[in-house]
Amino acid sequence: MSIGEVLAHLRTEFPDTTISKLRFLEAEGLVDPQRTASGYRKYSWNDVARLRFVLTAQRDQYLPLRVIREQLDRLDTAPVTPVRPSLVAVGDDTDKAADPADTRIPREDVMERTGVSGDLLDELEQIGLITAKPPGWYDGDAVIIVEAVAGLGRYGLEVRHLRAFRAAADREVGLFTQLLAPLVRQSDPAARARANETARELQALSQKLHAALVRAGLRGELGR
Repeated sequence: MSIGEVLAHLRTEFPDTTISKLRFLEAEGLVDPQRTASGYRKYSWNDVARLRFVLTAQRDQYLPLRVIREQLDRLDTAPVTPVRPSLVAVGDDTDKAADPADTRIPREDVMERTGVSGDLLDELEQIGLITAKPPGWYDGDAVIIVEAVAGLGRYGLEVRHLRAFRAAADREVGLFTQLLAPLVRQSDPAARARANETARELQALSQKLHAALVRAGLRGELGR
């Protein structure tokens, strides 16, 4: 298969996969497609199975690539017999990811979907939790934030309590930006892909750490 056919297949299960991501995983040694005489990549179904293993481990277990590579090395002695599924068309935008930042949701739709009022949206904007983009739409992350705020509100948390979340997130962004800066400054597309992948892993590890700390703290409060 060509890289475009592989992308079309994987996007049915991993919609945020891009051609750049597949090239990055190859550069990291997680898959090694054959090359034609003219230099084009040709993937086997075994290659697709490896890519699915990598993407699943990242999405479901937040594993770093180093650990995934070690697991693949142990599995290399076991035969892999993937089933050939049908492919889906991906159009001309195969290099674009299904990123929450690319989503445009009108203000009215956000209110209907989350059940919050316009006044609450205005309040969340004022404290910097969400940002409306001209001419008045929100991206996917803003909607996730509003949904979380609405859920916390049902337990009695008020908007003023949420400033701490914004401050903590800003501190993490500042810390991670320092870690990513050497990669971001490089013009090499591979370095850019590595920066995006590193950012994704940092986000996942941060979420994992935060959840564990809150869980441990609450366990102590509950006397467990």
